[in-house]
Amino acid sequence: MTKMLTGQEVARGQQLMAALQRGCNAVLLGQTDLVDLCVIALCARGHVLLEGLPGLGKTELVKALGRLLGLTFRRVQFTPDLLPGDITGGAMLQEKAGERQFVFRPGPLFANVVLADEINRSSPKTQSALLEAMQERSVTVLGETHALPLPFFVLATQNPIELEGTYPLPEAQLDRFLFKIDVPGVNADVMTKILISRRRGEPPMQDAALTRGELDELFAVVDAVFLPHAVANYIARLVAATDPAGAQSPASVRHGVRFAASPRAAIAIGEASRAAALLAGRPNVDFADVQRVTLPALAHRLVVQHRAIVNGVQARDLVQAVLTEVPAVAPLPEAVR
Repeated sequence: MTKMLTGQEVARGQQLMAALQRGCNAVLLGQTDLVDLCVIALCARGHVLLEGLPGLGKTELVKALGRLLGLTFRRVQFTPDLLPGDITGGAMLQEKAGERQFVFRPGPLFANVVLADEINRSSPKTQSALLEAMQERSVTVLGETHALPLPFFVLATQNPIELEGTYPLPEAQLDRFLFKIDVPGVNADVMTKILISRRRGEPPMQDAALTRGELDELFAVVDAVFLPHAVANYIARLVAATDPAGAQSPASVRHGVRFAASPRAAIAIGEASRAAALLAGRPNVDFADVQRVTLPALAHRLVVQHRAIVNGVQARDLVQAVLTEVPAVAPLPEAVR
């Protein structure tokens, strides 16, 4: 039987997550929901894609997370002329003991936290350099595989794809992001605070909020959060309901989805739900935790039909339909009823 977390362990996990929340909220004003989702994703050891218009603080938030986690941090500015080797590193010819040989020189990807800034401004060839790194935490150069440092996070930012000079991310890469989060604008009150407290837009400098030992402790607590069978079944039914060929799928999904989410989406929701439960102070995952993380974990994994896009239907609308129509508790079989 799975050992349940004690109240002391849950409180300790909450305390560590709260330290990250406070640090991020001090940098990015008026975006508590966004901060909470980023903290949940990192505690679930997942990658995050932030999408929003320029100037909303996406890059500053990622830089703050790099400092607060106290891990090695690298920033890669994605541009149209960036090459895969500029990210992964490559072999360089060196002379040793009178002999010339190729020696691997690690690129900026060899860090714990990597900021892929404006990731959709680089070509698909360069974007694909992240595929192996994000899934397997390693890179292969000239047939030799090199392990990346752990933990390893890719925190990417992008401008909406309708802006000029951008390349949409391929579905295979989108699927590797635990969350895709839309970054909203702020209201006049928050903007007033920014004008008063942020001369030239510079955020406050902060030290690490967690030590490496505390981060490992937090990961262990999140891993120990219990996922009940009924909740796991709810996650499975949510993901299955995104299949347009499914008998239980909502009508909007059957007419609007071209390709459904994969089992990787269910795994992402399950892991994120554990972190969300801990943030809420619970030792086990509840249906509410699943509902909180499903939209950012699922919407970017759906491929919407062109006809639906023309009619103004977005992936998030389809996910909302799934959340509305799929009951949390599975209905009894017909024979039992």
